[in-house]
Amino acid sequence: MKVLVVGNGGREHAIAWRLAQSKDVEQVVCVPGNGGTAYEDKCVNIDDEGGSYVEIAKRESCSMAVIGPENPLAEGLADDFWAAGISVVGPKRAAARLEASKGFAKDFMKKYGVASAASETFTDEKAALDYIKKHGAPIVVKADGLAAGKGVVVAKTLEEAQAAVREMMEDKKFGESGSSLVIEDYLTGNELSVLAAVSVTPEFAADGRACIIPFLGARDHKRLCDGAKGPNTGGMGAVAPVEGITPLISSQFEKNILQPTLKGLIDMKADYRGFIFFGLMLTEDGPKCLEYNVRLGDPETQAVLPLMDFDFAAMCKAIVDGTLKDFSFDWKPGCVVAPVAVSGGYPEEYRKGLPIECDKDLLVKSGAKLFIAGAKNDRRGDRIKTDDSMGLITSGGRVLACAAYGKDFQEAWNKAYEAMKAVHFEGMFYRKDIGLPGAAQSD
Repeated sequence: MKVLVVGNGGREHAIAWRLAQSKDVEQVVCVPGNGGTAYEDKCVNIDDEGGSYVEIAKRESCSMAVIGPENPLAEGLADDFWAAGISVVGPKRAAARLEASKGFAKDFMKKYGVASAASETFTDEKAALDYIKKHGAPIVVKADGLAAGKGVVVAKTLEEAQAAVREMMEDKKFGESGSSLVIEDYLTGNELSVLAAVSVTPEFAADGRACIIPFLGARDHKRLCDGAKGPNTGGMGAVAPVEGITPLISSQFEKNILQPTLKGLIDMKADYRGFIFFGLMLTEDGPKCLEYNVRLGDPETQAVLPLMDFDFAAMCKAIVDGTLKDFSFDWKPGCVVAPVAVSGGYPEEYRKGLPIECDKDLLVKSGAKLFIAGAKNDRRGDRIKTDDSMGLITSGGRVLACAAYGKDFQEAWNKAYEAMKAVHFEGMFYRKDIGLPGAAQSD
């Protein structure tokens, strides 16, 4: 079969890479794809601004689509694919509100008893400021709508929280996404990301096939600088699996978060065939759900997918046809560490169009896999290609991840950072502590 992948980030590169490894996949059509997917075996990029995703899928004879980013899901792209008779991995619009609106997600958590931080939702700036003054700091301020992973401020002081409210509601830092705010209690502990496959429809619920199957736990590192310092970003790197996830924590997650979420999806008669991301905080009282994403996390995907010892395309097919409960999930022993290289100035203003160079021998020796995110093919023709040229130029803030597998954490960490030394572009920056103790701790 031919599969269409929607998106152009590192997550989509990893998805396309895994799909292409399936013997049942003839070709992966990436729309628009990036400089990494352009070079993957069995993958082709199509940047067709004149046609819709559905039109491209039909034209390319794709029988299944996998939607990577959140925006197309929030806009109902999954609905469009199903209406056209094309199977799609990604929830329909109604269920995608779990990420598109943090207020909707918090109401859902409260209704179904999902363990989470206490919160209130505000559309009035004065009411939000009054609540913060009464509540005190630390406190968390979140833009209700989509903000590319940057609409969350963990405020240590009242002044910081009040400034966040004004920036979002008054200055429109995130556009209309900040017209409504969720303000919630600050939780302490270590964060954990749990990606999962979801296969829920009213039909599947009626005959007992509806399910959510979690993957190995991963940990993202959101802060820009070592030691979990600096501003929040879309993700500076990830590690999987995560040490210290005890049977008790797993049981609490299953009972207090996963099962209530499944019940809620069934009760709302959702058509949710895709992936879900549980953003968790491991508190003294057990895991609490910070947020839902209605797709695979980025960069967690780049750390988790290399550990899959099963056919990713076959799993996607099981998601859409309701056989996920019977699918066999096998995982490689060992660990993956995936630090991310970003452009200088990120997450604020940064330059684009910078050539990416690579010591290919060193990269091969490291055994790491490069997942390209914010980079595209260099078609300018105004520079001489060298042996170290990747033929790519930067096009985004998070440029690439070096994902390395090892039999244990230390081996994976060593390989990943050896691979980072093989890559260079002007202003390149990356954290040196991905996966180390305290590197992702909430402080």
